[in-house]
Amino acid sequence: MKEYNAKDLVVLEGLDAVRLRPGMYIGSTGSKGVHHILWEIVDNSIDEISNGFGDQIIVTLHTDGSATVEDNGRGIPVDIHPTYKLSGAELVFTKLHAGGKFDSHNYSYSGGLHGVGASVTNALSEYLDARIYRDGKIYEIGFKSVADKKGKVHGGVKYKDLKVVGTTKKTGSEITFLPDKRIFGENVLESSVIKKRLKELAFLNRGLKIIFNDERTNEENIYVYKGGLVDFIDYLNDAKTPLFRPPLFIESENDRLKMSLSLVYTNSYNESVFSYVNNIPTTEGGTHEAGLRSGLTKAMNTIARKLNLLKDKEENLLPDDYQEGLSAVLSIKMRDIEFEGQTKTKLGNPEVKGIVESMVVSELSRFFDRKGNASIASQIMQKAKEAQKVRLATKKAKELTRQKNSIENSSLIGKLAVCSGRKPELNELFIVEGNSAGGTAKQARDRSFQAILPLRGKPLNAEKKRLDQVLANEEIRTIIASLGTGIGEDFDLNSLKFHKVIILSDADQDGAHIRSILLTFFFRYMKELVTQGHVYIGLPPLYKVEKKGQIEYVYSDKELPGVIKKFGKGYSLQRYKGLGEMNADQLWETTMDPERRTLVRVGIDDIANAEKLITTLMGNDIDARKKYLAEYVDFDKEDSFIKYEEKVK
Repeated sequence: MKEYNAKDLVVLEGLDAVRLRPGMYIGSTGSKGVHHILWEIVDNSIDEISNGFGDQIIVTLHTDGSATVEDNGRGIPVDIHPTYKLSGAELVFTKLHAGGKFDSHNYSYSGGLHGVGASVTNALSEYLDARIYRDGKIYEIGFKSVADKKGKVHGGVKYKDLKVVGTTKKTGSEITFLPDKRIFGENVLESSVIKKRLKELAFLNRGLKIIFNDERTNEENIYVYKGGLVDFIDYLNDAKTPLFRPPLFIESENDRLKMSLSLVYTNSYNESVFSYVNNIPTTEGGTHEAGLRSGLTKAMNTIARKLNLLKDKEENLLPDDYQEGLSAVLSIKMRDIEFEGQTKTKLGNPEVKGIVESMVVSELSRFFDRKGNASIASQIMQKAKEAQKVRLATKKAKELTRQKNSIENSSLIGKLAVCSGRKPELNELFIVEGNSAGGTAKQARDRSFQAILPLRGKPLNAEKKRLDQVLANEEIRTIIASLGTGIGEDFDLNSLKFHKVIILSDADQDGAHIRSILLTFFFRYMKELVTQGHVYIGLPPLYKVEKKGQIEYVYSDKELPGVIKKFGKGYSLQRYKGLGEMNADQLWETTMDPERRTLVRVGIDDIANAEKLITTLMGNDIDARKKYLAEYVDFDKEDSFIKYEEKVK
């Protein structure tokens, strides 16, 4: 046996651990990862502003691929730390878990939990230069990646000592860094991704001015919203018809947390609630959202009786009734955050539910006590009572629940070609467009872990229909039956029978429409299926190029010329118009074989933007849809609408 002693143990000094395993710190080294190191710096500036220090952030993308983030906060400390004997500036950029956010002395609220932000960005950059405006002086310090004699690259090595380079009346920090191509490859900072997040941050921090400059395109955008969350709600609902204007806004604060809430009701059938904790999107909700829903229900029932909108003989309305058409943005700021799971997407602090519920009840009661606001309560109750009628029309809430849960026992399940595997984590469900393609897929599959569900027609667009109408659609009912999770409030991810749900449709307009309809349904009624990474899109080839027995499948028009050039003269070209044109062997080797296929995993990076996009593209407002398509979509440019960021086997 090979010896294994203490001398064999490797200790990674400084930032070497980050470069060795960057995924542990930033999730991936793809597009998300390169933007993550920008957000680490931006979030530090946001934390300054959120705690009352400064009111402006400037983000600039330079032509060489580097980025600069400047704020007018207090500036990074420059004095010497008593224990580490390093300046504050060197400490935050070179030591993991170093920062001023581990107690409430300097920051009451912070988006950063682990103190690794600035140091991780430094470790994964070719260089990082900091300019600090503080105490009437301008300080500079610099770091870069350096290779040792053995060729090993060490990130974040100081090459410029902290020194005073001038005087100033400004305060704040200015950080410039260049993402290291040895880590991120060809992935670069993208204007479209950055603009969405900066706009969201400006909405969440009322009065904050964010300036975004892209020197590569000479583009400048300024985001500042004096209305804050109210402006955010208006922006999210510009493709819907609100029942009242302006949106309702309340806020409250105690020694535990600060809550801000804006809400409106629209003509939509769906609920759209977006929540944030210390500016972090909590896409999976949590205890703060639970407090909002219970508080809203309790407050509205009390107010309705006070205003005689609910009679003595009438029962209180349920939370489901108040959710239809609700659009809300809830932002809380607090200390000692506890998130559930590995990601910062679901708030777990149990005490927050009661605090938020109490604040919502108190502030809504105060709002509706004011003169002139009773009419808004009346409109909300009218909408809620209409929802109640629908609920009762589907044979009361219990019967509706029973209907949703019993679908899996329905005879509709007969359409599903089941697999023999009994481990959901290994099983795959292909939702296939059309009976013809479904038949081919059944022949092509590996029955031990792949199940096939053919769609006989287009499912209902869930964005335009009520829940009872959605449940009445045969294709939708079959999908629910096959997955076994239930939907809506009864959705249970632990009951999922297939951990990969793969949408397989033709590479044409009808196929794209079916994908859009299915993704809309999953987003509205099985959102956790998407957020937990269980939904995929299969990518069938567009062409088959063949010459003398040599075959190559081509998946995009962009790739075709290169393949044809490689084959030279005498090749044959087949354009697949649909999945049904392939034989079983071809479908297996191009689209279903885990060793050779390409799947696109569907995720939600920006849930508020996803909500707005689905409402615009799948809703009833034709003018809003036309406007979006005219502004953002170039149909002559491949992948202009959908960008596939993450491709996985």
